[in-house]
Amino acid sequence: MFAEPEFWVAVAFVILMGIFAYIGVHRTILTTLDHRSERIRSELADAQRLKQDAAKLLAEYKARRATAEREAADIVASAKTEAERIAAEAKAKMEDFVARRTKTAESKIALAEAQALADVRAAAADAAVAAASTILSQTVKGEVAEDLLAKGITEAREKLN
Repeated sequence: MFAEPEFWVAVAFVILMGIFAYIGVHRTILTTLDHRSERIRSELADAQRLKQDAAKLLAEYKARRATAEREAADIVASAKTEAERIAAEAKAKMEDFVARRTKTAESKIALAEAQALADVRAAAADAAVAAASTILSQTVKGEVAEDLLAKGITEAREKLN
């Protein structure tokens, strides 16, 4: 038994443990472990606090995103409404413009018709006067004929124009 190395290893181990117990190594180890557990506990608390802060921040950004999406939808809706209003306004202006142009063109056509009718009447009056003048000058002779002819031509011109 004293010759076996395991026996001496066991004796050396017991002596070493006795020396460690006398010096107080076990208290140092326990204190170190206690400090380490406190540090780990505080790190876990910090991690938990950071996780809660991150969750709050995430919720805040989600709320901001939802608000921004709603604002964007409102802007798009108002832009569509504005575009429809502008299109309707432009259509109304175009219809008004076309109506005014049509009225102006109709007025010009009516004026041109009246002018053409007046020109035709004037030409007919001139032709009638010339024909009457020719006929009367051939049929009626003398000074009376000339007075009568001048009066008739003047009256015909006044009545036809």
